[in-house]
Amino acid sequence: MSYLLRVQLPDRPGSLGSLAVALGSVGADILSLDVVERGAGIAVDDLVVDVAQGSLPDTLITAAEQLNGVHVDSIRPYSGFLDAHRELELIDQVASARDDRLQVLVDGAARVLRVGWTTVVGIGPHGAFRVVGSAGAPETQAGDVPWMPLQKPTVLDGEADWVPQFWKDMNTTLAAAPLGHSGRALLLGRPGGPDFRPSEIARLGYLAGIVATVLG
Repeated sequence: MSYLLRVQLPDRPGSLGSLAVALGSVGADILSLDVVERGAGIAVDDLVVDVAQGSLPDTLITAAEQLNGVHVDSIRPYSGFLDAHRELELIDQVASARDDRLQVLVDGAARVLRVGWTTVVGIGPHGAFRVVGSAGAPETQAGDVPWMPLQKPTVLDGEADWVPQFWKDMNTTLAAAPLGHSGRALLLGRPGGPDFRPSEIARLGYLAGIVATVLG
């Protein structure tokens, strides 16, 4: 069983080692680590950890937060592939795809940006519509997207009137970025959080901008 932990910890030598020891004390193995953000003496890291079947995720939180200055922002089951998918690989996959490039984009973006689902949203004569969605994208769609057209990547208010109630019930954090000048946007949903950080929004913007150029 694997979990994805987003952890805040002091940005100093030895902090990550101490965290690894603490997690190891409850039978967890760190499989991968991504640095989300660093600044003001604090590091925010995403860790994928493997634990024995039946182990309670609360034990991971307790083990981590017994360390001074460590806080677990979120923990959720992780079933993604632990391969080398990153922005550049995804851009290459989109560029080399013969068809369904947008499907390649949303499926890959969900993994690369560590979110629950991704869709491409457009505006037509009858309002907002989903162009394409990743696996796990909710069947309930937004009928109105007053934040479009977008000029830059941004965090969206998950409690706004336009957000479907099902998304709110899932405590979904939302972010979006324009796909060039196409009038479409790449929309990310992260059920249960955590909140999107500025570095993640920047990554989203770079990815969407480059992919928009590839798509022409």
